[in-house]
Amino acid sequence: MAQVLVIADDLTGSNATGALYARQGLRAVTVGDLDRITRYADRVDVLVVNTASRHWSPARAYAAVRAAAETAGTAPLIVKRVDTTLRGNPGSELDAVVDALAVREPEARIRTLAVPAFPDAGRTTVGGLHLVDGVPLTRTAVAHDPFDPVRHARVAAVLGAQSGRSTAELALDVVERGTEAVAAALRESPADIVVCDATENAHLRTVAVAAARLAAESRIRWVALDSGPFGAALAAEMGLRPEGGAPATVLAVVGSVTDRTCTQLARTESALGARWADLDPTAPDPDRVLTALRAAAGEGAAVLGVRVASEPPTAAGSGPVRDPRTAARILRALAEVAHRAVAELRPGGLYASGGDVAAAVTSALGADGFAIETEVLPLAIAGHLVGGPHDGLLFATKGGLIGGPDAARDCLEHLRAACTRRTLGPTLSAK
Repeated sequence: MAQVLVIADDLTGSNATGALYARQGLRAVTVGDLDRITRYADRVDVLVVNTASRHWSPARAYAAVRAAAETAGTAPLIVKRVDTTLRGNPGSELDAVVDALAVREPEARIRTLAVPAFPDAGRTTVGGLHLVDGVPLTRTAVAHDPFDPVRHARVAAVLGAQSGRSTAELALDVVERGTEAVAAALRESPADIVVCDATENAHLRTVAVAAARLAAESRIRWVALDSGPFGAALAAEMGLRPEGGAPATVLAVVGSVTDRTCTQLARTESALGARWADLDPTAPDPDRVLTALRAAAGEGAAVLGVRVASEPPTAAGSGPVRDPRTAARILRALAEVAHRAVAELRPGGLYASGGDVAAAVTSALGADGFAIETEVLPLAIAGHLVGGPHDGLLFATKGGLIGGPDAARDCLEHLRAACTRRTLGPTLSAK
């Protein structure tokens, strides 16, 4: 049964949104006709319905979305996907989704989180205004779109032009204060629709964590109105996963302590909820690291790993990691952690950052080598171990100085998706 129902208004947006869920290991399919909705609703994790209604009149768009929502049935999470620049009929189509859900679940407390920000694509929301590369919508080309000119930069005004539901705005400073502040603000707001500011992926996850908590505590039935990434973040925080599939756990081993690596690992924490155990470079203790990894695994972390704790430079100007003997001890400790953690925690995939680390880990696991399957990004390779007691273990490697801020996140997401696909078996095909 579909865990997520996404209703979008054009094909490219539908497919791009489905891809975000697929990166989490969820099986996603995009369909159009109503008869295909019923054919696939019970066979996928994420059903993306393209109504192709962006350029229609509000009334016609409402009818199409309402029919799709009624045909698809009820999923734990329902998402109204909107254009990244809010073109089309977002207010009418949101009303259609909520109206259909209200009929199906008359006792439910239905509220909408409007989070249209897509930071990776330069779409952000600040002070309730939606921006493209920092410029308000009304000062961009979409204000002169020949089919759907956008006449407002304020998200609440765009929705209010077609919907009579009450709106409130959740300011960026509240989001910056974290999950507790967002949860409190959402709990106190009486509005039907809450428009949330966000300028980076960490903000999306903060709102998603708070919303998931309120859904569990107060039985709020959230509808997400977003351009793609927020709905995927909310699905993850709600614990939605393939039916019959276990969460895909990935173990990461990172030896680099460069600023670039630190930034990459911070992104994995904010985007994936990764849990990192620090290895003390002055006194590497695998037992202490393994205790932390066990605790993270016991708390359900999907991504857990070990990294070398940063140390300030010495008076002579070189930190302990730069000393060859210390570096060798660190490498041996990381390899031992990988060997013991794989045997005990049995992750579905393993990520190693740094050539020396990858070689040491491969050797510690008794593998003959590495079967290359794909390039996740330049100089970041994924495949599986060959030979030894862990033959077939999914594996990804990346140079410590390689990639932008999201490079480690992309490698880990690739492994998580690969783990889930392996668990679920053959690819979905039409019957």
